[in-house]
Amino acid sequence: MTVELCLAQEPEADELLSTDPFALLTGMLLDQQFPLEHAFRGPKKIADRMDGFAIDKIADADPEVFEELCATPPAIHRYGRSMARRTQELARYVVENYGGRTEAIWTEGDPDGKEVLRRLKALPGYGDQKARIFLALLGKQLGVRPAGWEKAAGAYSEEGSRRSAADIVDGESLLEVRAFKKQMKAAAKETAGK
Repeated sequence: MTVELCLAQEPEADELLSTDPFALLTGMLLDQQFPLEHAFRGPKKIADRMDGFAIDKIADADPEVFEELCATPPAIHRYGRSMARRTQELARYVVENYGGRTEAIWTEGDPDGKEVLRRLKALPGYGDQKARIFLALLGKQLGVRPAGWEKAAGAYSEEGSRRSAADIVDGESLLEVRAFKKQMKAAAKETAGK
């Protein structure tokens, strides 16, 4: 990955996301019930506290020590301990299933978009929506475009949309995505109230 991502809105954190596929996968994992840019800063916080960001070190870390590392202010997430456990589960899964090579999720065996989506959905902490957003992020910003990726990612792949992390390229697009999410929540509340 040589593209310069702008998800964390902090140069050093974004550089880590741009150069380490597991950091990007972890940032996406943390993107729930927490401001998006703060979620994507989580991997850099881990890296600073572990003397580097290494999937094997995360997978092999003592769970209690890793939880403490992630929960120490400024924590990696509002729910630092819970997200520490999820991050370790994710690291262990990628080590066990892909030999620690995160990019193998979308490259091994030349998978099509449907297969990459299936592999992403199989990850601990990744549901259907998170997997589709990550697939759209791969396609839109990183040039990873397996056959049928747009169909597999659904609306998240739409060119020019401002729905998700896949669409954030600067501070302005972050605000547009935030406004879109707020609008969707309001519409969902209105529908639920009827």
